[in-house]
This record gives sequence, structure tokens and C-alpha cells, in this order.
Amino acid sequence: MKIRAVCRGNPEVLPGKKYKTGINKTAVSGPMMVDAEGLVGDSICNRKHHGGVDQAIYMEGSLDLAWWAEELGRDLPPGTFGENLIVEGLDNRTLAVGDRFAIGDVLLEVTSPRMPCATFAARMGEPTLVKRYARAARAGAYCRVLQGGMIEADQDVIFTAYHGVRVTLPEMMATFGKPLSLQDSQRYLAAPVNDRWTREL
Repeated sequence: MKIRAVCRGNPEVLPGKKYKTGINKTAVSGPMMVDAEGLVGDSICNRKHHGGVDQAIYMEGSLDLAWWAEELGRDLPPGTFGENLIVEGLDNRTLAVGDRFAIGDVLLEVTSPRMPCATFAARMGEPTLVKRYARAARAGAYCRVLQGGMIEADQDVIFTAYHGVRVTLPEMMATFGKPLSLQDSQRYLAAPVNDRWTREL
């Protein structure tokens, strides 16, 4: 695997909206610093739902973006989905909480799937995208930064699967907002899930 693109956003107001968002990201050239909060210089405007140490980096797999490009019938330049990183050869559906990605000195750990929102739909100009994205179960991954450092396109990526209880991203999407059995709640809590999910559980 390799990093296809590193993407950063600036605050802007989307058409028809009144608030600023950093969802519209574009690829950058050269190395970028990654710290506990994510890409240094990347804009995160709504701290209630986005950002924080457990959602520091938003990652998309190239295979999923290719699938979405065909599904939506349009090109998806790097950053279109608001992603910070695109990993070449990655299929998001295979990911589970706790999976890790080593990129040079940087070490990332998957914490949860990206859940679609109205801002995402507005950014894409697709009113039905929230439901379509959830139904497709090809969500990108939020990651925490276990070790910071510099990162740039074309770097090699070393993937290490989590060896504990595997809670997959498609499973988390399918159960979002629904009551879980005691067994499933215990499984989720046994994995290093996003702190927002832990509070809900």
C-alpha cells in the first residue's frame, strides 16, 4: 500500500449554508506534519462532531473512492469526500477498529467509520447521499494518531490488523443508532473504539 494523496482544507461556507466547514479539502504537495489532533493546518470547524484525538485523521481507500466515482458518475479528485489521506489499494470494508497503519514515523489506529451528515451531502450536491453512503457500507475510517511525524504522498504504508475482538466498520455502520445486545456492547467496548461511541454505549 502507498499514500496516494494527503489532503487539507480551509474554512469556507457551502452554497445554501450559513456556517463554515473544512470538508472541502485538496491535495497538497510535499511533507505535512501530523500530531495528536491530525494534519497540522487542516481546518476543522465543528468540533462537536468532528476532530479530536479519536477522529484526528480521516482516511479513505482508493478502491472505495473508485467505486463511488462510478456510482455517482463523476470524478472524485483527492479531498472530495473530506478525507485527509487516500491509501492506494485499500478497501474500507475490510477494516476493523484497532487496525493500524504505519507511514514512516506516523502510526495511525482505526477508531470508527465516518458517518455521513448533511454537510457532506451539501458538499457533494447529492441530497440523498447520506442514506446512500450508509447503505453502501463503504465508509472511510477515522483514526487516532498513536505517533506523529511527517507524512506525504507516495510513502509506503504498512498495515497491521488488530489481534483482539474485531469490530468491523460495516458492522458499526449497520448498528449505528440501534440498540445493541449485551454481547455486542461488550464486544464494542473490548475494542479501542472512538470515545464518542464509547459514551453512547
